[in-house]
Amino acid sequence: MADFTIYHNPRCSKSRQTLELLNEAGVTVDIVEYLKTPPTEQALKSVLKALKLSPQEVMRKKEAEYKEAGLDDKSLSEDQQIQLMVTHPKVIERPIVVKGSKAVIGRPPENVNQLLK
Repeated sequence: MADFTIYHNPRCSKSRQTLELLNEAGVTVDIVEYLKTPPTEQALKSVLKALKLSPQEVMRKKEAEYKEAGLDDKSLSEDQQIQLMVTHPKVIERPIVVKGSKAVIGRPPENVNQLLK
């Protein structure tokens, strides 16, 4: 089992840079291309707990899908937001790196250093 999991989009420069930092550190990494294999609701809840952030705090609000999916609706519950994030993974901020019960968003990529200590 890998030490780290990265929710990765290979087309994203920040995601590639974050993965490169992990590889340079010599750690084992499970790479989840979340656009091809979206996280389950339970996995996303676990990631949010590790990040200590709400669903809205890890959404890419400038993505067209954010408004198209109705994620700007303030009346949505957190569970509804998570369900929509699973259905529309493009709105999930990237990359997210998880190590055990801790996680960071790799923006900037150097954030991952918090998990490498």
